[in-house]
Amino acid sequence: MRIAVHTLGCKLNYSETSRLCDDLVSGGHVIVPFDEPADVVLLNTCSVTEQADTECRKLVRRSRRLSPKASVIVTGCYAQLKPEQIASIDGVRAVIGTAKKFTIPDRINEIVASDQVTIDADEFSDDVSFEPSRTHRSASRTRTFFKIQDGCDYSCSFCTIPKARGAARSMLQADVERELSRIVADEYQEVILSGVNLGEYKDDDGARFVDVLKMIIDQCPPFRLRISSIEPNTISEELIDVIASSPVIVPHLHIPLQSGSSSVLRRMRRRYTAEQYNDLVQRLHERLPGLALGIDVIVGFPGETDEEFEQTYAFLEKLSWSYLHVFTYSERDDTIAATYEPVDKGVRRTRTHRLRALSDWRHARFIDSKITSIARVLPESYNDETGMWRGWSEHHVAVSFLAAPTLQKRVYNVMIDRRVELEAYGTLIGATE
Repeated sequence: MRIAVHTLGCKLNYSETSRLCDDLVSGGHVIVPFDEPADVVLLNTCSVTEQADTECRKLVRRSRRLSPKASVIVTGCYAQLKPEQIASIDGVRAVIGTAKKFTIPDRINEIVASDQVTIDADEFSDDVSFEPSRTHRSASRTRTFFKIQDGCDYSCSFCTIPKARGAARSMLQADVERELSRIVADEYQEVILSGVNLGEYKDDDGARFVDVLKMIIDQCPPFRLRISSIEPNTISEELIDVIASSPVIVPHLHIPLQSGSSSVLRRMRRRYTAEQYNDLVQRLHERLPGLALGIDVIVGFPGETDEEFEQTYAFLEKLSWSYLHVFTYSERDDTIAATYEPVDKGVRRTRTHRLRALSDWRHARFIDSKITSIARVLPESYNDETGMWRGWSEHHVAVSFLAAPTLQKRVYNVMIDRRVELEAYGTLIGATE
């Protein structure tokens, strides 16, 4: 069958979609672009925000217009949390929750043949196993997102992820090592270690996240290593030491803050205060000069007063970081925060705009600080009209530069010449050693 696939949400979802596509192709099916006619439409969904839920419903309707006779299968976090709601959408043939996501390739013929809507979204069992995945090899990819941890045991008052993805569980370190050898064979130039709560990685033999990093570093791999989003309370001095001493790990971290107000953090049930977060960032910059730091912030959390928001704004103004991911708070069913007093949606939007403007200003200044310096850029896409490659530097800055379309996919030294809006432009010097 011709199967059109679309992914919403985090990089974990993209890595899991890649595994699903590989398994479907192994079963004799053909993956086609989402905007082409298909026999089956597979949507891998997110449910972190209300916007993600809305986007899923729009995609179902859009797929029906493109392929009126197609069977629509919805999986992922939204499917796990709201299966009956999704099943009521016209055209949906199956709703498969996160716990059963990887059974789809084996069941797809049965699902399509059935004249009933299939719903399989039972809660996670206590002994749920870890399911590996990473983004697959293709001509346009130079980086791979490698999932080594899944699920979460935290109880943040705003979050549905523990219900959508189950308890924390990790890939065996021995399996991580074996998969890395395949990544080397596939000639990827960058590996992004990913997880729902990456810093809480712990396999059945007791290996911790820092042990995985040490194992990778000891192998002197031919790729550079990037750490995906990691909770601040899981960053130990030992972990900082390993990152600071490694030539393999890039100087870029993404550490969620969510709020710069300690009173809001308490209501969120986060595991640190604003002061502790500030101390962590100071230590990181002392050990990792030039560190690029990304931060998640939630705006308009229930009960967030003007004073608490201004505390967050002032906290961020004083802190050293490179960019923000700003999320407008969305009410999520079955969370404690949904019972709190909501903030007016107009106020939420205004606060979101202010923080995003601050992020744009700070990120522009960060790029400016790199002008006349040499960035190590991994090219990913080529523009035939401009003759330019675009890729990512070790500091997670988008960089464009002129080069032949036949340029090999490897890391290059690029002298940063200028900034245009939030992108850097530079001159190719040559390949790194």
